[in-house]
Amino acid sequence: MRQVMSEDDLARITTRIAHEIVERNHGVDSVLLLGIPTRGKPIADRIAAALSDIAGSQVVAGSLDIGLYRDDLDTRPRTRIGPTDIPAPIDGANIVLVDDVLYTGRTIRAALDALADLGRPATVQLAVIVDRGHRQLPIRPDFVGKNLPTSVEEHVSVHVEPVDDDTGVWIGGADG
Repeated sequence: MRQVMSEDDLARITTRIAHEIVERNHGVDSVLLLGIPTRGKPIADRIAAALSDIAGSQVVAGSLDIGLYRDDLDTRPRTRIGPTDIPAPIDGANIVLVDDVLYTGRTIRAALDALADLGRPATVQLAVIVDRGHRQLPIRPDFVGKNLPTSVEEHVSVHVEPVDDDTGVWIGGADG
């Protein structure tokens, strides 16, 4: 595995994404960040902290578990169910789903299904640290940290504390 982004790179990316969210939504009053566990939640927390600094008011991030909405449950029998924590009403909010890597789009499809069961947001936007391509569904991010063209055999790994012991982005082949 070779490192393609450092902790400082991720800090700059989260700040830039926060500014883009403010610009697109004309402030943060109706914005609700929902991180997709596992790494989407701490990334959402980092973006929320940057939004709080920009806006001068407290922005909190919640989490949206998609475990039961996945279309591969029959091939992933050990899918863990994580917490769903929605800190504000979804109805009428501008939801920003946050995840680490956008690949096929299936995780985001599951998140959209989960979100639909919880309410009716005004808009749903997507923020990701890495967009690696190879989409299988017509889903695209609104906010992207970095586009990393990859082959299907490669693996992109985003590490973020407190989930991981370090912070950064690594890419490697199927053999590591």
